[in-house]
Amino acid sequence: MSKQDLLIAALTTLQPQHLEVQDESHMHSRGTETHYKAVIVSEQFSGLSPVRRHQKAYAAVGALMEQIHALALHTYTPQEWAGQGAAPASPTCHGGSKFDH
Repeated sequence: MSKQDLLIAALTTLQPQHLEVQDESHMHSRGTETHYKAVIVSEQFSGLSPVRRHQKAYAAVGALMEQIHALALHTYTPQEWAGQGAAPASPTCHGGSKFDH
């Protein structure tokens, strides 16, 4: 099972109405299965600050975070998602890692 599949399985515990997990490793210099973007729409985020939402998502992912370098989280309530409908595009990597030559 890929890390992307594992992330999807872990994040479904948040009972999302919408869930996207994208492998964005190709945009970075750290190899494969290292950078991910998750868009999570869940009623469980209602009344929570952005920090609390991220903490909830990281708790769902658990030890899997030790196997990846980065997870960009975009967390929305269903009402917020209805008004927005899309997460922002990910920025281009500017390098700077020990893997750059």
